[in-house]
Amino acid sequence: MARFRFSIKTITEGSVEVLVPRSNIPVKKMPVFYNPAMRLNRDIAILVLRVYRKILGRDLSVCEPLAGCGIRGIRFAVEVPGVEKVVINDLNPEAAKLAKYNVRKNGLASKVLVENNDADFLLSMYSAPTKRFDYVDIDPFGSPAPFMDSAVRALHSGGLLGLTATDMAPLCGVHPQACLRKYGGRPLRTEYCHELAVRILVGCLALTTARYDAGIRVLFSHSTDHYVRSYILIKHSVREANRSIGGMGYVLHCFNCFHRETATGISRLTAGSCPECGERLSVAGALWLGGLFDRDFCHKMRDELKKINFEEKHRLKKLLDTVLEEADGTPTYYVIDRVCDKYDWSIPPTGRIFERLLAAGYKATPTHFHVRGVRTNAPAKKFVEIFKQLSRA
Repeated sequence: MARFRFSIKTITEGSVEVLVPRSNIPVKKMPVFYNPAMRLNRDIAILVLRVYRKILGRDLSVCEPLAGCGIRGIRFAVEVPGVEKVVINDLNPEAAKLAKYNVRKNGLASKVLVENNDADFLLSMYSAPTKRFDYVDIDPFGSPAPFMDSAVRALHSGGLLGLTATDMAPLCGVHPQACLRKYGGRPLRTEYCHELAVRILVGCLALTTARYDAGIRVLFSHSTDHYVRSYILIKHSVREANRSIGGMGYVLHCFNCFHRETATGISRLTAGSCPECGERLSVAGALWLGGLFDRDFCHKMRDELKKINFEEKHRLKKLLDTVLEEADGTPTYYVIDRVCDKYDWSIPPTGRIFERLLAAGYKATPTHFHVRGVRTNAPAKKFVEIFKQLSRA
């Protein structure tokens, strides 16, 4: 066995067995990064890639430029039929050494190449049209924004990009200036901040791809635990680039009465006053106002899930079921507890809220972004009115 400068242990995840650092606390200063809490993230990536490969109908080339111990790329090679080539990379020499050992341990030396380079440099090495990948997975400790340019250049037209962001404090409005620096969008500390986080992330990518005359199409997104994640198709076309820019805009929010509205375009925006209560509106964006889920792709994910025995299969099925309910909903959602807290009302049964909204002719679904969230096209005034009636019933 190879010798390492840190304590290691053997773990099994999915269909592979690998060595990882013995420490169970994932911090940036770990000798080699491995986060056991991201198992669901890796499971979803495998599910998405299996569906994507079936849609393409051919073998895939895959890159993971921030690989750590290499478990994600190794699982791609083993658990996704039709993956013919995987390039995994890490700047940390110890990580590259451990990843190479794990590749050999799983008998994948002929399929998986391990590199020890800067991630952007590695992706740039594959930016020539004949060298590009079908799928690039960016899963950093923090923001993926520094790797977006090189990732877009390393993808074929029609290629798929997986993006994780774990820097939720900036994206959710705790550090708004940091969000502006990294993503070019202003966040808001609202009850639906996790959805805004995804939209700011995707919006940043849309503007990045447009610089290369390319557009985006979001296939699947989710907010889980301490991170947000999105899977986006990149299509090289001026028309697609223009269409994607047309999907950008702002969310305007009233912290006084829960009113929210959207404004398309990325030119400078003056917020103005709330049309319901007259208070000044707050602005989030520029961000992505288009869809966060492709219904057909999500259905294919749920069908494919039936063929796989993930450890967290039940949790993943529940996530997909909820996403399919909310897939065609309007941007933003209400959180039941926030409304009741503001007006000091008792919390009505969730089922009754949906019944009243539907009976009044509005759309209403749960959202995976928040267990007490309601995604509806009902205006805030009507939503609060229904709450008032139910809380006093």
